[in-house]
Amino acid sequence: MSLPVVIVNPESAGGATANAWPRIASELSTHFGSFTPKFTSEKGEGMEIAANAARKGARLIIACGGDGTISEVANGILSAGCETELGILPSGTGGDFRKSIGIPALVAGAARILRNGQTRFIDVGKVTFTNDEGEPETRYFLGVASFGMSADVIARVKEGGPDWLPTKGPKWLTGRLSFAVAMLQTAAKKAATRVVVQLDEDPARHMTVANLCVANARYFGGGMKIAPNAKLADGKFDVISIGDLGAARILANAPRLYVGAHLSMDDVGHALAAKVSARPLDKNETVEVEVDGEIPGHLPATFQILPKALRVRSPLK
Repeated sequence: MSLPVVIVNPESAGGATANAWPRIASELSTHFGSFTPKFTSEKGEGMEIAANAARKGARLIIACGGDGTISEVANGILSAGCETELGILPSGTGGDFRKSIGIPALVAGAARILRNGQTRFIDVGKVTFTNDEGEPETRYFLGVASFGMSADVIARVKEGGPDWLPTKGPKWLTGRLSFAVAMLQTAAKKAATRVVVQLDEDPARHMTVANLCVANARYFGGGMKIAPNAKLADGKFDVISIGDLGAARILANAPRLYVGAHLSMDDVGHALAAKVSARPLDKNETVEVEVDGEIPGHLPATFQILPKALRVRSPLK
């Protein structure tokens, strides 16, 4: 039987994973056992490595990095069509998906779950969007896909944020600060988005939203509990729409978004659906789509749930 494969993104956590890898590898070996490491060198390579390993018979593939790395590895496993199980070894900035599934941030705790945890079948989102060449493209997502403010926030975070933002300190803190500052900047400048949205077979609706999330998991955006009721194996998305609140109300209610207390607000909608379709009201407007923290393209897009499509090594209940 082949050894578990660990796909390491050295650039995750702002490049800190590369320096931390000797310690991570030692703790993983101590608390988990033997493994085969594979290192990515460019964006998207994690998907290719995972797909190849799955096709060659790897039974467990572990993603070492943040949400982007986890998403790439999951996409590789799913594209291979194999019964390979996904493991998570956190070493990123946000950690939104690991929170949803209950994986601790510390390597030793995560390694013990990899060794002694249980296999859990979870739902996966499948999104078909329009890429920059104007062609339809499909990918899978584990956490949240969205459009509106979130795409601008992600773009600002990836640009590095303002010069005064601290770059040293705990990665969970600097990562959360980056998202929070980007949200404040975006709320002050971005107009609401006008879209046409259809849930399952219901009639399509014209909507004006600051943001709309198609959530498989609970967290996104560096720890924001955007879908507090989301379940990873219920066969449904939690669709969260935040109306045209205006910058002042968005900023005033930002703390409620982070703790998941926003669903009771008048301008926040919540629905369950297995399929979501969305397009811009103005066909000449470009509305970018955020998928697991990346911006791969824009609307029109269709989001579909794939019930219990992925095996994930999880904590014992």
